[in-house]
Amino acid sequence: MQIYFKQNLAFLAVPKTGTTAYELALRNEADIVFAKRRKHMTAGQFERRMMPFLSEFYDLKPERMAIMRDPIEQIRSWFRYRTDPKRKNRTEGLTFDEFVLATMQDPEPPFAAIGSQYGFLTMVDGTQPIEHLFAYESQRVVRGWLEERFEKHLKFPIKNVSPEAPTPLSPEVETKLREARAPEFALYDRILQAGGHLKPLES
Repeated sequence: MQIYFKQNLAFLAVPKTGTTAYELALRNEADIVFAKRRKHMTAGQFERRMMPFLSEFYDLKPERMAIMRDPIEQIRSWFRYRTDPKRKNRTEGLTFDEFVLATMQDPEPPFAAIGSQYGFLTMVDGTQPIEHLFAYESQRVVRGWLEERFEKHLKFPIKNVSPEAPTPLSPEVETKLREARAPEFALYDRILQAGGHLKPLES
């Protein structure tokens, strides 16, 4: 996560949405940078902890932005990431169907504990506090908006690409996933319907 005072903007880093490339492109513009575990501060954590801090010490109330990925593709990225032999909680020997089913268990086994984008992006009561939500699959929209906001051309390096792995998803498992994560799919559909850039607080 990065915060930019001049642009009055906070970039929340949803896991597996390509945010590392954006952070590298914008790091020289950032006034506050969170890394490692604090990098992925959720919308709720930011609202409760960072907004009061920024207001009190910097007289700043930044707009928030985040990128959301197609839920199935985000889970695919998690699966591929955990095929890497160097990772903890490896998915070696599992099919993608088995991994997806494991993410729906309560509690999830450690290798399938990936959280949800919906939980990351919303408050406990289901409200969505982020002023600018972008679709990962609408890269031109995200980059164009950032270049306009920062008033400069930005270069976005390719970083943290997950290893290749077969990830076929059966219709039966996909149906179960869509039912289990219905709010997440609905939120992503709203972003796509808004042209890849959703402004919930204006709707």
